[in-house]
Amino acid sequence: MITPRAAALAGRLPAGDLPSYLYDLAALGEHARAVRAALPEGVELSYAAKANPAPEILTALAPYVSGYEVSSGGELAHVRKAVPGLPLAFGGPGKTEDELRLALDLRTERIHAESESELRLLAALAAERPGDAPVDVLLRVNLPAGDGELGGAALAMGGRPSPFGLDPRRAEACLPLLRGTRLRLRGIHAHLASGLDAPALLAVAARVTAWARALDERHGLGLTEVNVGGGMAVDYARPHARFDWAAYGAGLAALAAGHPGYRLRIEPGRALTAHSGWYVTEVLDIKHSHGEAFAVVRGGTHHLRTPAAKGHDQPFTVLPTDAWERPWPRPAALDEPVTISGQLCTPKDVLARAVPVAELRAGDRIAFAMAGAYAWNISHHDFLMHPAPTFHFLS
Repeated sequence: MITPRAAALAGRLPAGDLPSYLYDLAALGEHARAVRAALPEGVELSYAAKANPAPEILTALAPYVSGYEVSSGGELAHVRKAVPGLPLAFGGPGKTEDELRLALDLRTERIHAESESELRLLAALAAERPGDAPVDVLLRVNLPAGDGELGGAALAMGGRPSPFGLDPRRAEACLPLLRGTRLRLRGIHAHLASGLDAPALLAVAARVTAWARALDERHGLGLTEVNVGGGMAVDYARPHARFDWAAYGAGLAALAAGHPGYRLRIEPGRALTAHSGWYVTEVLDIKHSHGEAFAVVRGGTHHLRTPAAKGHDQPFTVLPTDAWERPWPRPAALDEPVTISGQLCTPKDVLARAVPVAELRAGDRIAFAMAGAYAWNISHHDFLMHPAPTFHFLS
């Protein structure tokens, strides 16, 4: 579960550098290259920067992606600075006036309009800039889910009542608002759920594209783009499993062939970067409580919130350390289930619960896998004021 490069670095880091995030940029590049190769040439691959916006990650992905999807003014400015040469798409509900002004200042290539009010505000701001080029927008649509369509989703953003996007009828009612404005409707965006497998995502993509085509033909819009979102499944319970990019690419090729004139775009995040990052830490203590073994490690969920947020056990590899310089016996758990907790004074600070281990000792190191997305960047860093982790990028 950890690449040889990352394991070697994890073993030689000074204890004072732990906990540490390790990212194997070479492995990330290899994965991104394989994903790009599995997709049809005409399908655009955008990276959802919210998954991991580290500049080193953004730069490593640049040769393989068509652009980046951002969801705030902060992300917009950060990503534009980190990778200035690639297009941005600005999505997310609740865009402020200042954020939309920034999007116009930075000449953001696509803006995903989430509501009628947002569309009106954007049109008013664009009207203040008569010398600028037209503003290219996509309407984000919340299509109702088909029977069982989102049943396997880990997280649903649409297909049901939601703050995300426009109901289909409201999206259609927005079309007159575009007339006489400096906004140019390029197409439709829909991201209904995360955590779906390839067949489920293809079914959603086909329905979104068919709806866009029908809308286009009813109103003679001349649409050219359909963004079918991300949401490719990442299974933390099966760390060796991977999303079936080959099947997904083949399905998108067939979908594109059935809708000539439309450029399809996808925007994965977690599925691109999760497997190329590890959170490495040190076992501080092993204790037994009421017949159960607990390992307390440096750091915890204030560094790696993912298992607490998603309710799973973060997969890990034990990296044995032979040195033990204390004059007392080395605490250990032998051939038994161990719950791994952090340093926070809350019972929710658990990274993995009752996972069988052959041997785990105080002083050993643990590399938590699949920490390349929604990890440090979603965690509550300042709780209890423990030191921040260090960061290492292996090129």
